[in-house]
Amino acid sequence: MAAIICESPPTTFSAYKPKFYSTSSHFLFSSKPRKQSFSFGIRAETMATEKLGIKIENNPPESKLAELGVRKWPKWGCPPSKFPWTYSDKETCYLLEGKVKVYPDGHDEFVEFGAGDLVEFPKGMKCTWEVSEAVDKHYNFE
Repeated sequence: MAAIICESPPTTFSAYKPKFYSTSSHFLFSSKPRKQSFSFGIRAETMATEKLGIKIENNPPESKLAELGVRKWPKWGCPPSKFPWTYSDKETCYLLEGKVKVYPDGHDEFVEFGAGDLVEFPKGMKCTWEVSEAVDKHYNFE
């Protein structure tokens, strides 16, 4: 979910300085008379979701990827295929390309992710990977 904060575009008015704040579906407006310049800013924040023990953050900002050192992590890739996998350690990966469905053992459901997703798998997870589009990813084990 993104949080957006904006004020009127840069210019000078002598009447009002309206403000618009939105988080989720709540809107607050303020229009107190002021004599000053306006500023404009937008802040978008990504939110991670978790399903069946797998955490996914869609399109994290480059600043987060840099903070984690993702571009320095080793790379791994594979063509479309299906195979079992067990995580002996926690893995965090960032998909550059591809599309995957992961079926954790003991569940009929799957978790799907693809290019641009930052994904975290817990230590000890047993699952089956179903790669529908060739994967190219950076990965890190902790």
